[in-house]
This record gives sequence, C-alpha cells and structure tokens, in this order.
Amino acid sequence: MQISLESRVALVTGAGVGIGRAAALALARAGAAVGVHYHSSADGAKQAVLEIERLGGKAFLFQGDLIDEVQANAVVDRLVEQAGRLDILFNNAGSPIRMVKIEECPTDLWRQVFDVNVTSAFFVTRRAIPHLRKSGRGAIVNNLTLSIQTGGSGGGGPYAAAKGALQVMTRTLARELAPQVRVNAIMPGVIETPHHDVFSTPDKMADYRRQTPLGRNGQADEVAKAVVFLASDAASFINGAILDINGGRFLR
Repeated sequence: MQISLESRVALVTGAGVGIGRAAALALARAGAAVGVHYHSSADGAKQAVLEIERLGGKAFLFQGDLIDEVQANAVVDRLVEQAGRLDILFNNAGSPIRMVKIEECPTDLWRQVFDVNVTSAFFVTRRAIPHLRKSGRGAIVNNLTLSIQTGGSGGGGPYAAAKGALQVMTRTLARELAPQVRVNAIMPGVIETPHHDVFSTPDKMADYRRQTPLGRNGQADEVAKAVVFLASDAASFINGAILDINGGRFLR
C-alpha cells in the first residue's frame, strides 16, 4: 500500500535520535514537510534535516526544552509560521531519565519523569490542537512503551507510570478532538536504538530477543512505518487505538 502525505506538515518531537529520527525520515518519504525538533541531540537532528533535503523533501529544525511551556509553544508557533500549517503531530520525546524503584524514587526525579514524558506532550499538543483542527485531517500519534504492560521492571516504574498517563491522555483526546482530529498511540516493544545503549545491558537485550516469538528485537524503521500509517488517510477510521509493535511479545 502506497501512503501519501503530500501537502501535509508534520511535527516530530525528539527527532534527533532513534524512533523520532526514523519517523521524521519516514514521514518525509511519504511526502510530508517535517518539523524536526530536538532538545540535546543537535547533531542527529541536523543530519535528519540534511537527509530529508537530500530526498527532495522539506524540513524545519527547532530546538527546545519541551518541559518549559514557553519553549514548547514556540516550537509549534515557529513551525506553523514557517510551514503555514500543521497536520500531524508525533509526540515522541521522552525518557526514563534514570532507572529506580518507585519506593526509592526521589520526589524531584518522579516529577521530572512526568514532566519529560507527559507534561511536555501536553504543552505541545495543547498548542497544536487549533492548527490540527483547522487542517481538517489532523492526526496525533503518541509514543508509549511496552513497560505499561510489564509494570516497569528493573527500575522502570516511574517511566511506565508516566507513559500510562500518556496512554489515558491519548484516549481522552481521541474523544475530545473527534471528528476533526484523530488521536492514536504506538506501544513499541524492545527497539534497538540508542535508548537501550543507556538503559539496557547487552545480556538484557539478548534476553528480550529470546522472549520474543519473532526471535529478535525491533528496528526504529519498523516503528516509523506504523507512525506514518496512523497519521495517514489509510487509518481514517482508527481513533483512540493503541498499536502494539513488539514482535508478539505477549503471545508466550
């Protein structure tokens, strides 16, 4: 199935690395102009812009700390000012920050994890909603995590809790914004990105492969294809859905 996003403008948060970078490139390949946001991954974001331009696409580069309301608003405002519209939002930015059991989690870390994974998406989404409504075919895709279902083992509880809140926000927005805007989410399993270079050991990654019926972990490009699908007219009757991308992890 050939998906076209010609004449649409997408914003990808956290697009300098991993799933975000892959999604920015995939959206561009489908024909969308892409706002490439980054917080600290400047080199990766700049490379993504260059690659989109080599593909013949159009990209806009924005830096911002999305837990700051003013900066989050500015990212959306600047994209609309430069591109003229906004049709697709992929709320990808997020991080566990640090692995810690809930009983040992400092209050400031708990708040930071929720700010990075939920509040940032709230700020960007709230600012984007009027533009997505105006589009007439607006679509939001939120990036969740497998740990919502597993319970955040290995110190990932605060992260799982924050992403669980984002899951509820996804379904709430799907009701509130319909019919003008569709809101869905992806729930990736273990995807081999720099995220796991920080938060998982090689032995743990091997365990994940053995636990997955397909016998391997996922790749960022495979997740990006799902983002493109949910953002497109091919998913025109999909709203409030959570799409598992985990190689059949829970079939065992």
